[in-house]
Amino acid sequence: MIFYETELPGAFLIEPEAIEDFRGFFARTWCRREFEAHGLNPDLAQANLAFSRKKDTLRGMHYQIPPFAETKSVRCLKGAIYDVIIDLRPGSPTYTQWTGVTLTAENRRMFYIPEGFAHGYQTLADETEVFYQVSQFYAPECERGIRWDDPAFSVRWPEAHRPILSEKDANWPLYHG
Repeated sequence: MIFYETELPGAFLIEPEAIEDFRGFFARTWCRREFEAHGLNPDLAQANLAFSRKKDTLRGMHYQIPPFAETKSVRCLKGAIYDVIIDLRPGSPTYTQWTGVTLTAENRRMFYIPEGFAHGYQTLADETEVFYQVSQFYAPECERGIRWDDPAFSVRWPEAHRPILSEKDANWPLYHG
């Protein structure tokens, strides 16, 4: 695997290193030793699959607070997404900054998102499937969210006109630090 740290410290874009032959290829997408060697949390508590029927579906911006703050590793298995994170770690030099990456079934990239980041994505294709590996179990009492269009962050979504949102995501509050 090839690890590229983003401009937000602790967040990585990870590309598989494919070993190819006439049949296709083989590549690792997760390795405890390699994660530990890069200082990343290798713990896995659960894996989740999200399916979105329509392009422009927006899910986010979600996070969990301690004691169930979680790291996430996110891959797009079918279709494409624009995946966004916002640094909500008080005291971080990049506090309230965001970055986004495009994850597709074709590029096979994975986005590693550390604790303390809000996360969300917008689908760029119909019938998109997203696979998450998370370090903590889902804890509804620790779940939090912020609005996808909060002016405090000014995230530039690819299709920001009228995304398809759940009622819950449409009603997250603005961020107040």
